[in-house]
Amino acid sequence: CILYNMDIQQQQQHQLMGADNLPSGPGLQLANELEVVRKAGRQAISAFLDSHNCFSVLRASGKVVVFDTRIPIQLAFYALVEHDMQAAPLWDPAICQFVGLLKVTDFIDILRHYKYTNTNVASLATRSIAEMIGDPNIAQAVGITFGFPCADSSTTLKQACKILLNHPSLDFLPIVMPEDMRVLACITYTNILEHLVTHFREQRRLFDDSIYDLNIGTYHEKVVKVGPQESLARALELMHQHKLSALPVVDEQDKIVGVYSRSDITFLTKATDAEDAVSNLDLKLSDILEQQRTDVTTPDAMHTCSKAHTLQSIFEYFAQLRFNRLFVVDNETERLVGVVSAKDLVEYFMIE
Repeated sequence: CILYNMDIQQQQQHQLMGADNLPSGPGLQLANELEVVRKAGRQAISAFLDSHNCFSVLRASGKVVVFDTRIPIQLAFYALVEHDMQAAPLWDPAICQFVGLLKVTDFIDILRHYKYTNTNVASLATRSIAEMIGDPNIAQAVGITFGFPCADSSTTLKQACKILLNHPSLDFLPIVMPEDMRVLACITYTNILEHLVTHFREQRRLFDDSIYDLNIGTYHEKVVKVGPQESLARALELMHQHKLSALPVVDEQDKIVGVYSRSDITFLTKATDAEDAVSNLDLKLSDILEQQRTDVTTPDAMHTCSKAHTLQSIFEYFAQLRFNRLFVVDNETERLVGVVSAKDLVEYFMIE
């Protein structure tokens, strides 16, 4: 197929449009060639993901924290913080198998539920993980349920991506040894992209289209955002409602001033006890952003790009920064216009 400089492509495509504003003649041929190039790029990445397995993504060394479902949920949360972990598999000793995954964000959602229902938060010190998950009110309001979607170490990265995409609330995919179901690690979309940009090689120029033209990400009125004066409770509610892991914080001109992530536990670490943590849900986001932590539970740093950035440049950007998401801003007004996540990038390449 013929590869063109993208600026020239766009000029030619504009010149070769028919009277009905649809490609015709040479314009139609050019449009078809562009689509061929895009499809070839998606197929190349898809084939790469299909030829590598989950074991290839795992780090040379690491640790996995596993929780017995009988321990108090508050103790489990403090253990996650102590070990700098975002999530941990849950083991039920009664049936001798993994039954779920507990995340830092689950505990935050539980606190939010307790605030809205005026429930005594002191009970978190004694209620076990199993009790919390088995509570229908908690399960419905927070979304914590039993179930252990996972992949074994020989599963292809493409199939692992499909498992993640088929479970919208799943941010971490446990990787197990097929022989004994031992959990080796929990991987994310970002881990998969990191492996991709490190090992994928392609001589053809297949990724010169902009992320905006490829419709990768969320744009304009579909972007969920908040102001710095919004309460933490409101931000968490929006993220839970829209199944988001982070929210851009914008000023009155829609210029991005910060990012709040659901995994940010600043308001918890500053609390003296569970009741204090619940009261901290009334804090303004501006106050939270000033106190953000700097360890593994820190929200992603704020990284931006423009609508004109090509997919190739986004790959290069990711290779340097290892971001979970990019915020797309208008070059002229600096206003926020979109969000591109690691999940969006992976989903684009899920071609059959």
